[in-house]
Amino acid sequence: MRVVSLVPSLTEAVAVTDPGLLVGVTDWCTRPAGLTAARIGGTKNPDTAAVLSLRPDLVVANEEENREADLAVLRDAGTDVLVTEIRTLDQAFAELERVLAACGQGPPPWLEESRSAWAGLPPVPAGRPAVVPVWRRPWMVLGRDTFAGDLLARLGIRNVYAGHRDRYPRVPLAELNASGAELVVLPDEPYRFTADDGPEAFPGLPAVFVDGRHLTWYGPSLAEAAGALRAALR
Repeated sequence: MRVVSLVPSLTEAVAVTDPGLLVGVTDWCTRPAGLTAARIGGTKNPDTAAVLSLRPDLVVANEEENREADLAVLRDAGTDVLVTEIRTLDQAFAELERVLAACGQGPPPWLEESRSAWAGLPPVPAGRPAVVPVWRRPWMVLGRDTFAGDLLARLGIRNVYAGHRDRYPRVPLAELNASGAELVVLPDEPYRFTADDGPEAFPGLPAVFVDGRHLTWYGPSLAEAAGALRAALR
C-alpha cells in the first residue's frame, strides 16, 4: 500500500505502526526521525501534482489542517482521500483506528497504551480558569470544540474561551488580560512561546509552558502526553 499523509500527527501514527506504508509526507512532518518519504509541501499548500505523481492508494488528511480545495483536486484525479475530524480525545482514538484500518493495520500497541494512559488519570474537577494562546501578532487562543481544549479539560483546566463562537478566536490582548483567567498556558507550537516571548504579555498571571506536541498531536505521543501534561499543569 502507498500512503501520502498531509498531517504531521497522522504521519507519525502511520510511520510508527508500519514505516513502509508512507511514500509522501509534508515538509512539517518531523516525527518519527529519519523519514525517507518524498516531501510534498506544506499542510496548507501541498503540491498536488507531486502527490499524484507518487501514485498513492490513499491520502490521509484532516478537516482542520488541510484545505478542501486541495483535497478536491486529489479526489477529482481519482485518489482515495480519507479526511479525519478530531475535536476530542475520544474522536482521536476512533479516527486513528479508522486511518490505520484504511491502511490495512489493526490497532497497534501504542494506541492501546495511549487509551490506558488517559483512562488511568484520576478524575479532576474543573479548576483554574486559563487562557491558552496559540498565536500572537495577532493574538489567537483556543476557543470551542478543540482537541487541545478537551485534553486540558480532562486535566482540570477551564478554558475561559471554551464558549466562544469561534474555535480559534482572535482576541485583543487587553481583553485576554481582563478575562478572569488565573493562568496562561503557553505551548511551543504552532507558535513557539518561550520564557522570553509570551509571559511578559500577561503581567501578574502565572505561565505554564507545555510541549505543543503533547497538547495538539494525536498519535503515539498521546501515550506520554497524559503524564507529561498533568505534571506540567499541577
